[in-house]
This record gives sequence, C-alpha cells and structure tokens, in this order.
Amino acid sequence: MSHATRRPTWIKPLIGIAVCASFNAAAQQFPARNVQMIVPYAAGGSIDIMSRTVAAKLTEIWQRNVVVDNRPGASGMIGTEQVTKADPDGHVLLGHTSSYTGTAAVRAKLPFDPARAIIPVGGIGKSALILVVHPSLPVKTVREFVDLAKKNPGKLNYGSSGIGGNNHFSGALFDMAAGTKMIHIPYKGISLAMTAAASGEVEVVIASAAAVNPQLRAGRVRALGMSGAKASPLMPGIPSIAESGVPGYSYELWWGIFAPAGMPAERLNFINASINKALISPELKKFLDNESAEAWIATPAQLADLLPREIERYRKVAVAAGIPPQ
Repeated sequence: MSHATRRPTWIKPLIGIAVCASFNAAAQQFPARNVQMIVPYAAGGSIDIMSRTVAAKLTEIWQRNVVVDNRPGASGMIGTEQVTKADPDGHVLLGHTSSYTGTAAVRAKLPFDPARAIIPVGGIGKSALILVVHPSLPVKTVREFVDLAKKNPGKLNYGSSGIGGNNHFSGALFDMAAGTKMIHIPYKGISLAMTAAASGEVEVVIASAAAVNPQLRAGRVRALGMSGAKASPLMPGIPSIAESGVPGYSYELWWGIFAPAGMPAERLNFINASINKALISPELKKFLDNESAEAWIATPAQLADLLPREIERYRKVAVAAGIPPQ
C-alpha cells in the first residue's frame, strides 16, 4: 500500500466510534412514522385489550402513534400472514397470544413457516385461564361440574376463539384430565365465545381473565376454577381446577409482541427495551393486576426459541387429545 492510500492508525478508533454512533442514531430515529400493530383476532378479546394498552404506552414513549389494527380470520392466521410479508423494520408489529402456537400445531398446511416467519420482540403478560359457566347450569364448584358433565356426555358445549386456540386446547385437556366429553364450538374470537356463554348459547368457556371479566362482573357467567396448578392471589376467591376436582390439570396463557423475521438486532433490542420499559410503568402494572396477569419481562435471547418450542409442545398435546390436523 502506498503512502497516499495508507490509513493512519489513529483513524481506526474514530471509525469504531462513528459506527457505534450510526447504530445509536438508527435506533433513536425509530419509529420514522406511525407504527401499525396488527391483532389477528376480533376486537374485545384478551390480546386485543393487552395490545391496545401496550400500544398506548409505546405511543407515549416513542412520540409516534402505535395504531392497533384488527385483522381476524382463520384462527389468527390471516393477520399473522400479513405481518410475515411486511418489512422487518419495526413499523409493523403483531400482538399475539399462546393461541397462535396451538393453532399452528394443528394446521396441516400454512403459506408461511409458523415457527420462523415471525419473531418475538417482547412479552406482555402471563396468566392462568378461568373456567366459567352460564348461570343456568346447576353447579357452583368444579367437582359438581365434572359430575354433571359425566352424567351428560356430549351434551355440554364449550366455546373457544377457534380451532387449535388456547380455549380449545384447555377444554380438550380438561376433558382428558376429568374424564368428561364436551362438544367444542369454535368462534371467530374469544369475545364472541364469551357472548355466547353469557347468552347460554354454550354452557362453558375456559378463557383469560381479560376476556372473562366483563361478563363475570356483570353476573352473566359464573366462575368455577382457574387453570393454574395452585390458587393465585391475582384471582381471589377462585380455586384452582387441579385442587378442586381435576388433579393434575394446569394450563398457562401468554401474550406477546412479534415482528416479521429478519429484523436487525439493534432494532429488535430497541423495541424490546421499549416494551419492557412500558411494562414496568405504574399504568401497566395497575392494568395487568386488574386483568389478573403478571408482567412478562424478557430479553430477545430469552424469547428466541419460544415459537419452535411451543408449537412442538402443542403438536404432542394435539395428538394426545385427539385434535386432528386442520
């Protein structure tokens, strides 16, 4: 190399500083416009409520509108597919729930890889589910409900947000653990299933506190038990299903924020830090407490294998529960 082209050694540290500064500037410039957060389920369900609350806090943090866009259909797969086609720059995000991994596990064919076409960028919360029944059902405990269901095989219906969703799997696992036989009725969103339970169109729903609470507080459904292994202080007065009639039964729900695969690491880390900042705010803590959920604060590394691991777990459960590929 000639003296004319040789780079002085003192330039190298400056180059490193410039590169770091450019990464920081890129993070600080995000978002460059309003952010779209797609929720692939109908409005009113738990993930819709969770996503809107987080979106409002991110709007405050980023000083850009984070707009929730409901795109229901195909048990969450239509909205999810739309996100897989978006640029992975963070301006299109996806509010999702553990229903997604169950649904993906029983889909025989999808136009995208459900385990890798989207990536988790942050958690929102975790919670047990609540088993509720229509008040006309002559039961007030889990044990009474199990006895009634055993005496009437195939005559009690349980609603869900769709085939392969949390509510479907939780009901199928309840049947397996309790030795009952209920009929599954899928709806296009858990809010519709809860409306059906409140009207008596179906007798049973097992759903999150966020989805159950409006009808429960109005006295249109009755809570019998929650799906955690033990009773939770977040759900006062509601015993665990396992401790009150169905030993060994346990099921956990989660909500999180996802993005198209291929997002640069610095952008992923920036969005993750913003979500975690939102979760520790007094407003979000109060909200999650009210929804009987605990904040799910996690790093990208901790979330990296979430979808492959969960989808494989649900595939094994589907086989055991006799849920056929769709």
